[in-house]
Amino acid sequence: MEYYQQQGGFFSRIPTVTRNLFFVNVVFFIATLINEKFMMGAFALYYPTSHYFHWWQLFTHMFMHGGFWHIFFNMWALIMFGSAVEQTIGSKKMLKLFFVAGLGAVALHFGTMYLEGNILEKQVMSGVAGAAESYARLKATPTVGASGAIYGILMSYALLYPQRRLTLIFPPISMKAMTWIIVFAVIELFLGVKGVADGVAHFAHLGGMLFGWLMIRYWRKKGTLFNEYGQY
Repeated sequence: MEYYQQQGGFFSRIPTVTRNLFFVNVVFFIATLINEKFMMGAFALYYPTSHYFHWWQLFTHMFMHGGFWHIFFNMWALIMFGSAVEQTIGSKKMLKLFFVAGLGAVALHFGTMYLEGNILEKQVMSGVAGAAESYARLKATPTVGASGAIYGILMSYALLYPQRRLTLIFPPISMKAMTWIIVFAVIELFLGVKGVADGVAHFAHLGGMLFGWLMIRYWRKKGTLFNEYGQY
């Protein structure tokens, strides 16, 4: 294990990729406050068959947020857990992890939207009241947030430090990191299946977790998980 001293303020102690991801998210958030209509129309993520969809939204939606608390909690998690993950696996793999988990979240989210869209299409053809409006709303509703990628980072943290104890501020419950991530996964699956908390992409969170797990597993199998300053 190697130790090294870092000089400077708070942000200088945050690893490069984590710090830059934080700043890009903040810039996008400020731009959204200035011109929300343009930012949401251009950079939020829409369903592929929607006329609002553009390919770059697959990436840019990860830097978009729907409000202060949305970005606050995502960026808090990014700094708290992303810093530890990046210091362990290295900056290049951290960047790959962020985007692969984010795209994995999109894949599972689109999969659930596809299934929902098929059901609504059949209802429209059958003349079910309100089905056409629901289908149109499905295509016109934007998805925003780094949450899918963040959940991939949380999963990675739990895999790297499974025995490390984490304590919530409220309620003040302390559990091992791996226990927490299992609890989060069960809650997201339950809420996603039950359709609770409408407006939250629960299956996107699960997709981020899944692909975060796959990436760590892949690097472990290759023997390339840890960076040159690996702490294991």
